[in-house]
Amino acid sequence: MKKICVYCGSSSGSRPDYLEHARKLGKLLANRNLGLVYGGSNIGLMGALADEVLQAGGHVTGVIPEFLVEKEVAHRKLSDQRVVTSMHERKMLMVELADGFVALPGGLGTLEELFEALTWAQLGLHKKPCALLNVAGYFDHLVAFLEQTVKQEFVSAAHLNMVIVENNPETLLDQMQAYVPPTVEKLIRRNET
Repeated sequence: MKKICVYCGSSSGSRPDYLEHARKLGKLLANRNLGLVYGGSNIGLMGALADEVLQAGGHVTGVIPEFLVEKEVAHRKLSDQRVVTSMHERKMLMVELADGFVALPGGLGTLEELFEALTWAQLGLHKKPCALLNVAGYFDHLVAFLEQTVKQEFVSAAHLNMVIVENNPETLLDQMQAYVPPTVEKLIRRNET
């Protein structure tokens, strides 16, 4: 792995742990010579993460749509800032540029981006690791829901196991480095008549 895409909030959230872990992950990425690919913003967890990578001497690639640049939330000090025309183009480019994906706490956009990358992995469109940095139990309910999708036979256990869930950033990156994608294909069941 050379570059990690991190999805996270453009807000800092309600707990100081969220900012602390964003900064910790940023420093770790730089120390391990892993470039950061992220949404290109200078606010919230996104801005704190990028600032920490840059301060530690790392490389940061931001991918931001034009309409957000115009709202003056684009980070102006990145190693590489890509301006795209749409959210769809943003997500595609982020997936192309990265060798793995991590979600920090965030809102709807964070979840949507992570689930798209995870769905593409399930469909075999890429073989890159997808992970949740479960800061202060933020993703506990989401993990419980995902376990429910297996119990209800909408997702296979092998595909659920593609999601690395960890609360320690170092352990999370170690598990991503060691990731082996499942060989099982997506099961499509036809309705029986």
